Amino acid sequence: MDPVLESANIITERKASSLTTIVAEELEKLILSGYLKPGERLNEMRLAEKFNVSRGIVREARRGLERAGLVNSLPNRGVFVKKVTREEYVENSEVRALITAFLCGKAAEKAGNKEKGELKKKLTEMGEAAARDDADAYFHLNLAFHEFILETANHQRASAIYRDLVKDSLLARKYLLQGAVVMSESHKEHTEIVAAIVANDKARAYQAGLEHTSKGLARWLERQDSAQQ
Repeated sequence: MDPVLESANIITERKASSLTTIVAEELEKLILSGYLKPGERLNEMRLAEKFNVSRGIVREARRGLERAGLVNSLPNRGVFVKKVTREEYVENSEVRALITAFLCGKAAEKAGNKEKGELKKKLTEMGEAAARDDADAYFHLNLAFHEFILETANHQRASAIYRDLVKDSLLARKYLLQGAVVMSESHKEHTEIVAAIVANDKARAYQAGLEHTSKGLARWLERQDSAQQ
């Protein structure tokens, strides 16, 4: 079935809920699945017809996606699925590596037994997703894992910067976390982060966070280079 029509059926079934929220969720799925590709223009009228909702609902849903960093609105041109250049992603990753390292160190400094238990649980869930080669589940679990580190670190300014960086790199990171080998490597790095936080070893956690993001950038660049050959 056409993914857009499948989304339309889901929207029809869930009309008792907020239509704007439902449409935003379905558009997000179409973007993250790769059906709507980076740089592709969102046709508001066509989507409204396919989803059997008003253009106003689609417009409101699109604004939510823009806030989430999944689409860009260009004056007099329209709304497009966000496309990140190589240079933008490299710069983003270099800064994100430092912020991630700082937040991992803070989390190690502040984590108690409750936080340590939750991190172990999230790590196990990611390991299970990687083992069954479920890239979509791993992607969302990965976001939740890092968000919990932010909560544990409890540093508002650094967390705000991190979230902005994640928003700007979300789609590029989604395409990176594909394949059992990549997920396995990522999971090993997460395991080291958790071990350092559980040990309340601030320096080790800082280094683990730094290496995790830096290695992720290296994997992304390797994949980009391979795709261009």
